[in-house]
Amino acid sequence: MHLGRKRLGSAAAGLALVAVAGLIPSGPASAKPDISSVQARVDSLYRQAEQASERYNQARLELADLQRDLGVLRADQARQDKALEQVRERVRDSVVSQYEGQNLSAVGEMVIADDPSAFLQKLATLSSYDELQQQMYDTYANQAKALAIRTEATEKRAAQVAATRSELASAKKTIDSKLSQAQALLADLKEEERAAILSRGEIRIPSDVPASGRAAAAVAYAMAQVHDAYVYGAAGPNAFDCSGLTMMAWAQAGVALPHSSSAQFGSGPHVAESDLRPGDLVFYYSPISHVGMYIGNGMIVHAANPGTGVTVSSLHSMPYVGAVRPG
Repeated sequence: MHLGRKRLGSAAAGLALVAVAGLIPSGPASAKPDISSVQARVDSLYRQAEQASERYNQARLELADLQRDLGVLRADQARQDKALEQVRERVRDSVVSQYEGQNLSAVGEMVIADDPSAFLQKLATLSSYDELQQQMYDTYANQAKALAIRTEATEKRAAQVAATRSELASAKKTIDSKLSQAQALLADLKEEERAAILSRGEIRIPSDVPASGRAAAAVAYAMAQVHDAYVYGAAGPNAFDCSGLTMMAWAQAGVALPHSSSAQFGSGPHVAESDLRPGDLVFYYSPISHVGMYIGNGMIVHAANPGTGVTVSSLHSMPYVGAVRPG
């Protein structure tokens, strides 16, 4: 009886497994990727790469400023160090002349001291300190303090340079990683499906944009780049990122803009959406990480992403933040 129950139990378990298996849909081991989900993922990766790219552009601007500051601080520190040494020599000469012919260890130690604070300590221990020129001592003390301030400022700026360089490297790594992931996703699709994703959202290019003044030169340049490639960090002549395109476009009108969308947002007066004119810069996302150029009729020209390149899109094809009028 015991063995019979065991056999019946095994048979029931087998039937249960068959029943469950029948509920599981049959299909290939790896299903074909859904086009809409791939498109959403590629869009997300491009956005993450662009955010890192604009951080890279901003950090590159900051690095240039920091390096200029560091050069000025180092030159200032060198001048202060020289001035301190000249005062030190005068103080030494004064002390030695007063103790000439005497064998005082304090004088000898003071004369060979290179550290400003140690020099002052030795000077203060001399028995004839009151006989020294008070003004000379004060001058040395002030010069030593000035050097310490300049040295601290130089070291702080050097640390900022190192941190910014690290940020640049991190941003570049993120750009490369996100772009590689997007390319891998697209590589899994058939050619026609891949083309459909990369060509979405394009609008017929207008033949005439009603721009005037300096804005006309900027708009004409930007429109001439439609269909050029998108490359992170590029600013022409045949490839651009978003802020590189707007920077080069307005350069044709004699207006210098920084190569950074967030920096360009602070480059001129802000204008309301209802007052937009062709040539105005329009900004997207929060924090700002994309910029295009308004060309009228609710459209913009912009360097979109590596899949689309420079193209014409609707003003609200992305989360709109605001606009700036350069020049």
